Amino acid sequence: MSDKENPKLTFIAADTQEAQQALRLLQEKYGEVDEDKADIAVVLGGDGTMLEAIHSLYETGLPIYGMNCGSVGFLLNPHRLENLIDRIKDAHKVDIFPLHMTAIDQQGNKHEAMAFNEVSLLRETRQAAKLKISVDNIERIPELVCDGILLATPAGSTAYNLSAHGPIIPLSANVLALTPISAFRPRRWRGALLPHHLRVKIDVLSPEKRPVSATADSTEIRDIQSVEIRQSDANGCTLLFDPDHNLEERILKEQFVA
Repeated sequence: MSDKENPKLTFIAADTQEAQQALRLLQEKYGEVDEDKADIAVVLGGDGTMLEAIHSLYETGLPIYGMNCGSVGFLLNPHRLENLIDRIKDAHKVDIFPLHMTAIDQQGNKHEAMAFNEVSLLRETRQAAKLKISVDNIERIPELVCDGILLATPAGSTAYNLSAHGPIIPLSANVLALTPISAFRPRRWRGALLPHHLRVKIDVLSPEKRPVSATADSTEIRDIQSVEIRQSDANGCTLLFDPDHNLEERILKEQFVA
């Protein structure tokens, strides 16, 4: 596609009434092509729909422009019918990279999944989880007693990570947030910021007695015995944002919200 040509669009919409109505109006106004012939994917919905679209499209290399037809819409632009083509042409590009999770369950089976927000481990029963934390094969915490722990990307640092009192990370920082969830012991450990190229391994201590699940965005593996997480630099996804609504600025603003 040259700069003078209008991008060919394909649409992905949530099942909500608002998103479906927006879909019909946009299809009538701008037309639509199949995904394999499109230049841009336009996503209509909330952050959940956007995350699902990222997972389904990132291997195609198709840039994604989201419009908020949900609630928070942190990863999306404001929903407006007019001037969509001009907005896409003027948009800022942001490349985000996922975490690759390899989980081994109690039967020794290996499970792999990708996460653009975070990989989280959570206790499955009333008993707290007991976890051993290693970074690049160096044991850092021999026993963390907690409800769980998560490793978040910069793009995901304002989601579950922030709710767990983890730090907000600028997109350009090249670090990941390792954040405990309701840590009981060591009680004063608040987590760590890690260079993005390091590998994190989490071993579940007493997995039969204290079972733990691992979730990469929306993919959950139950009854795990260990998880290894690394950032993938090969499978990024390009998101498009209006100049006055760019993701870097939104993440910066979140750090000054009372």
